[in-house]
Amino acid sequence: MMFRVFLKAFHGLLGLVLLAVALSVAAVAGASAQSAADSRDLVYKLGTGDRVRVIVFNEEDLSGEFEVDSTGSVALPLIGNTSARGLTLREFETAIADALRDGYLKDPRVNVEVLNFRPFYIIGEVENGGEYDFVPEMTVLNAVALAGGYTYRADDRRVYVTKAGTNAEIEHRMESAIKVLPGDIIRVPERFF
Repeated sequence: MMFRVFLKAFHGLLGLVLLAVALSVAAVAGASAQSAADSRDLVYKLGTGDRVRVIVFNEEDLSGEFEVDSTGSVALPLIGNTSARGLTLREFETAIADALRDGYLKDPRVNVEVLNFRPFYIIGEVENGGEYDFVPEMTVLNAVALAGGYTYRADDRRVYVTKAGTNAEIEHRMESAIKVLPGDIIRVPERFF
């Protein structure tokens, strides 16, 4: 009799452990999927004000440092204005190679790297709001620190971010994982007592 009670308790406990493991696996899978979606959203896209280095291998006259102008284009030797706004670095490399392949070079190999990113902006309840140089892997918490930290009136539990190219200001809980990209506007709100 005592053995059956023990066996039922053991099966019940085993069921709870298996349920906990299944929920943990589902949570990790969900977090991984969210992290993958977030990283896709954070692929850097060129925009007005970025300064890039274009290297066309074995063609020094076609290589150099260029700036994305107000129209979103880069004026390159031989091929002229090439659209860059909204393109990733790889897409821009492909666009240049395709233009050079079209009557100029047989098999161009092109590399593009960003020399200077366009700035991001931080306003609201920070000591020194304004325009700041972007650094790769920048987070909202890094941005607040760069702006001198919070004022005494700041709500340090939430922040609003307007992503570059959008008009939507999104509220986020303040945490170190919120990534910032060039052109983003960060607003730290005032707290209410």
